[in-house]
Amino acid sequence: MAIQLVRSVRRGSAALLVISSLCCLQAQGPAQQPYRVLDRWHIGGVGGWDYLLADAPAHLLYLTHGPRVEVIDSHTGKSVAAITGMKGTHGIALDDLGRYGYISDGGSNAVVVFDRHTFQTVTAIPAGTNPDGIVFDPTTKTVWAFNGRSQTVTVIDTATNQVTATLALPGKPEFPVADAQGSVYDNIESTNEIVRINARTRQIIATWKLTSCDSPSGLAMDRAHRRLFAVCDGKKMAVVDADTGRQLASPEIGSGPDAAAFSAQQGLAFSSNGEGTLTVIDVAHGYTALETLPTARGARTMTYDDVQDRAFLVTAQFGPPPDPTPQVPHPRPVAVPDTFEILVVGRT
Repeated sequence: MAIQLVRSVRRGSAALLVISSLCCLQAQGPAQQPYRVLDRWHIGGVGGWDYLLADAPAHLLYLTHGPRVEVIDSHTGKSVAAITGMKGTHGIALDDLGRYGYISDGGSNAVVVFDRHTFQTVTAIPAGTNPDGIVFDPTTKTVWAFNGRSQTVTVIDTATNQVTATLALPGKPEFPVADAQGSVYDNIESTNEIVRINARTRQIIATWKLTSCDSPSGLAMDRAHRRLFAVCDGKKMAVVDADTGRQLASPEIGSGPDAAAFSAQQGLAFSSNGEGTLTVIDVAHGYTALETLPTARGARTMTYDDVQDRAFLVTAQFGPPPDPTPQVPHPRPVAVPDTFEILVVGRT
């Protein structure tokens, strides 16, 4: 009887182990699947584009598109609204109250404030020359607009929508991130550096030189583990300790990157590359590239929705570039009108 009981217990334990293993495999299954292009949403219209932003709780995408911002349902791809009347949009930031959004309108040297319920423009705030990258800092309730040509940053109080400070930068700024602990970071493209700014004192407290990383553009952050991910020319992503500035790794990515993203849920970093690829980096296991997914030529800006596990990229078809001029000796190819689209990337 005792032997039979032991055997029964062993059989039961073995069965539980098998069931547990199967459950683990099922839980890990989706995480092992590669990303793929799930859909392509036609937006149309004319003009270039820059950054886009996912508002996951509201199921919305904000896309800068020439003189306007497209507002798209992130589940269906249908247009919700368009914020118009600008000259050359670059980026979007959202406050944490669900009240206002902020658009860097580089063409008018201003930050345009809009109501997130009506999508109507509220006011335009003068900034530096060509505001580009923009971010909201939750610790100080401020918006930081980084001005590419004047090499400054304009700080805006979201309670009053007034400028409270203007800081000089050591070079041409690109994309910023905020750590939600009082620091704002920004890539300095012209000097291959990252600056760390104290959001409360409005002072640069560190400048970190990047190695094997030319012209850093897109920047993302793993806030929990204090890691920065800067994407650079030369097919490199710089992984940087956000407290010390030490460069931890330089995984290879695609050519011509412009945007970076990080998924806390999946433990992955992403780089969207103008060559027409999306690089997926495993940040938990040696910063290795898990996948280089073919997307579309020119799809070098993106945003990531952690709730849906979706990356959204934008591009268009291209015609030949215009003839060179003394002012523009190397003109870029021109987007074909009415071909602007969103690529939806996910696993299922």
